[in-house]
Formats: sequence, C-alpha cells, structure tokens
Amino acid sequence: MGAIKYYRGMDDTMNNTSTPASLKHQLPGRERMQKDEINERPIKRYEGTVHLIRSEAELTKAAILLEKESILGFDTETRPAYRKGESYPPALLQLAGQNEVFIFQLKFTGLPHPLLGILSNPGIIKAGVSLNYDINELRTLAQFEPAGFIDIGNLAKKHGIQNHGLRGLAAVLLGFRISKSAKTSNWASNDLTPSQIIYAATDAWVGRELYLEMRKINHGGAEAQR
Repeated sequence: MGAIKYYRGMDDTMNNTSTPASLKHQLPGRERMQKDEINERPIKRYEGTVHLIRSEAELTKAAILLEKESILGFDTETRPAYRKGESYPPALLQLAGQNEVFIFQLKFTGLPHPLLGILSNPGIIKAGVSLNYDINELRTLAQFEPAGFIDIGNLAKKHGIQNHGLRGLAAVLLGFRISKSAKTSNWASNDLTPSQIIYAATDAWVGRELYLEMRKINHGGAEAQR
C-alpha cells in the first residue's frame, strides 16, 4: 500500500471469539444483558492491520482493495459537541474487510467517487449498528444512494435479543467486551493517537464479526437494507 500507515493492537487478546454453544440456544427472548454482566467479559481489541487514509493516492489504492470485499464492517466517528447548537461533520469513516481495516480521515479525503461507489454498491454488505444516523451524516458531505447496509441491531431485535448496541451485542454474541474509553476524544484531530486508531478500527471490525455471527444464527437469510 505504499505510503499508507500501519498500526497494530498489542494487548487484551482472546483466541476464541466464537459464540459459546450454551449461549446460542438462549438468544431468542433472552433477558437483556446488564452492564455488570458485560463488564465481566474480557476486553478484546482489533489486532490486525489498519490503514490510515489521508491522501488521494492512498484512497484510490484502498478503494481498489475494498471493492473486492463482499462484507465490510462499517462505522463513523465524529468530534463530540458539548454546547447547545454545536455540531461537527463526521471525522472518520471506518470500513473493515476480512483481513484489514481502513480508516479514512474525511477532512483530508472527503467522500470522492471511489468511496461513494462502495457505499452505494448493493453487492457489498456494510454491517454496523445504528446506521441511519451515520449514513445521514455522511450524506451531508456528499450525496449518494446508500445500498447494501445491514443494521445488526435490527437483526438482533428480530431474533429477540434485547441488547442492540455494539458493546452489548459483542458481549452477547461474541463473548467479549470492547472498550469505549476513546469515545469522546477529538476525532477531528489532524494526528490521531494509536489508542484512537485501534478504537476506531475495533468498532468497524466488531460490526463485521457481529454480522457473520448473526448470519450463522439466521442461516444466511439476512437481507441488505437499501
């Protein structure tokens, strides 16, 4: 990938992330997993390769690789607002493929046609949680017709799972919890910290892992929302 920067997570690793057999039969109609139960799960962070995309050349190379994927984990990050009337555009777009995660710093890249093509491609699944807000925010940067998006929270509801957020679903379906310590950091910073990069990559990666787990439960019957 040439000039694209690489980062790797180093700690809190688990080897087995599959859903415990004792859990699967409890999913339909089970009680909501509470915060203290979630906190008992071991923490896991994304450990693979992360590409931080800041230039047109990097974006072009990334888009070529992403177009070959059939399932992507999807997420965005936005600088938090603390004052009434204060708001910010999305700062990051994260797309997680089978073996690597791509983080686009939108202040540098914008949403050019190669990215819009991926977001509008019904043949590439983009899986995540609470997608409507993220999609609408991205559409303030550039107009596109979203296609191929699957909201894991909605799939969970259909199966009677009471946790619908990313952290809760990771605990219920994957058996681990994810850290939210960097959630309110400044995502619009020119230079992201390693902890921000791993946090952002983890959220997108977990979205993909959750989709794959839900597909097992659903026997491949999930359909993309357009």
